Amino acid sequence: MGLVDVEPKSTNPMLRTEGELKKIFKRHDANKDGLLSQAQLKKAFQCLGSWIPGIRASNGIHHADANKDRQIDDQELNKLVEYAMQLGYTVKA
Repeated sequence: MGLVDVEPKSTNPMLRTEGELKKIFKRHDANKDGLLSQAQLKKAFQCLGSWIPGIRASNGIHHADANKDRQIDDQELNKLVEYAMQLGYTVKA
């Protein structure tokens, strides 16, 4: 059974560019170790206006965590941003 997406794409009235999303995620690296934990991602998705930030964080790690260490590093950040953009957190340039 797959993951269920129960949050509509229009929950965040202020949509983001790819660069803005990267900045938002990086800003939530509270300990500045260059890695985003699930707790840090949850806070980032809260900032983005997600109704279910814990699920978004978990799914984001599942989508982007290539080395399976349960954290997102700089090399995996583009995949995380891709995931967030698929959820509708984007703007037309």
